Amino acid sequence: MTMEIIDCKKDPCADCGLHESDIKKAVNGLKDGKLVVYPTETVYGLGANPFDEAAVKRVFMAKNRPFDMPLSIAVADIEMMEDITVLSDDARKLVRKFLPGPLTLIVKKKPRVPDIVTYSSQNVGIRIPDHPLALRLIREFGPIIATSANLHSHPDAVEADTAKADLGDNADMLIDCGPCRLGKPSTIIYMANGQFELIRAGAITREEIEAALNE
Repeated sequence: MTMEIIDCKKDPCADCGLHESDIKKAVNGLKDGKLVVYPTETVYGLGANPFDEAAVKRVFMAKNRPFDMPLSIAVADIEMMEDITVLSDDARKLVRKFLPGPLTLIVKKKPRVPDIVTYSSQNVGIRIPDHPLALRLIREFGPIIATSANLHSHPDAVEADTAKADLGDNADMLIDCGPCRLGKPSTIIYMANGQFELIRAGAITREEIEAALNE
């Protein structure tokens, strides 16, 4: 099946202006186990239903990503986050300070998150993207897989054409909202036992994390 392209290049894009019929098409695609490429403020993401194990498997295969590399999940707000994870007080501090925004927290998952997403780890990466289309899609569908829309080990897709070239027909739909605003991946933080570990440097610095935790 050929990847369907939905073009929505609007500038500025403070609010999502994508036609309701196109949002419904993406939501219904996710419900049917399809893979949808969507924009965030950092990079384009490859979305799927995280509770559909067959769809999650397709994400790994589309990216040629090893199954022992866990995937993250994107949500729209802290309530949706706490529905699938357990947040410490420190994690809540970072959520309030930086999210929506370019920060992924690795925290304890609840049992409803399938093991295939986390490679059987009891932790999962989770974030709230700061992009009107991503947030609208998640609010209407629910949590979605949040992994970069590129082949494993390739550069991140900060424009739709890069994602299209990399994934081709391995993804079912792509929503093109133009270049990503930040153009670099989220910072990844592992939270445990009152401490944090910087897993991946990104748009938010270690010093900003430390300052927020000490407030």
